[in-house]
Amino acid sequence: MNNKSFIIYSALILAIGIVCLGALLKSGIEGFRDSERMVTVKGLSERTVEADHVLWPLQYKIIGNDLTTLYGAMETNNQKIIGFLKSNGISESDISVALPTVVDLYADRYVNTNDVRSRYNITATVTVTSKNIDQVLKAMNNTSTLLKDGLAVSSDEYGSSAIVFTFEGLNGIKPEMIQEATQSAREAAQKFAEDSSSKLGKIKSASQGQFSITDPDKNRPYMKQIRVVTTIQYYLKD
Repeated sequence: MNNKSFIIYSALILAIGIVCLGALLKSGIEGFRDSERMVTVKGLSERTVEADHVLWPLQYKIIGNDLTTLYGAMETNNQKIIGFLKSNGISESDISVALPTVVDLYADRYVNTNDVRSRYNITATVTVTSKNIDQVLKAMNNTSTLLKDGLAVSSDEYGSSAIVFTFEGLNGIKPEMIQEATQSAREAAQKFAEDSSSKLGKIKSASQGQFSITDPDKNRPYMKQIRVVTTIQYYLKD
């Protein structure tokens, strides 16, 4: 092979290499461009459920100057409350009596004992802890019976005598809700892809938000709204 033929042959090989390299570069650039086309969507799953556990403190106060008399009255009142609860279908195993809180005003150095009419202030609490929500709600609606019996019990919205409804069955519905949220996100991504004349690709990243449990209706605290949001990022392709 003479020098002229060698030069022509080498130039041909170089030209073919340049063409191939250009094709590879083009393919790589287009692939990189496609990989940068993404859409981020959120999927929501919500459910309203009834609480499956309740903590109901029935709290009352008595005042006086003789501890023995006050403790006797407290025992009588506790038995009245327990009897009321049992008569309304509350199981004895769901009822507990807390130790009373006793305030001795004479022991308070900032109090002028000459102005004190009742030395002792006792706070007593009988608590219902139950999973029988319907039965407890029924008993709550009948607390006027205790008032007629001369016993005023309180269940405040906040504080130590607050009624607390909770839902403890979250783990049982988590998988279904996550699936619903994921499907919701995919449907939103699919709609976006169709509107942008694209096709939905693989998932690039996904994150699951925290499950939240809230009270949607303050007048029905035994109803709970459960919510979870899933965020997913999809690739888009032509």
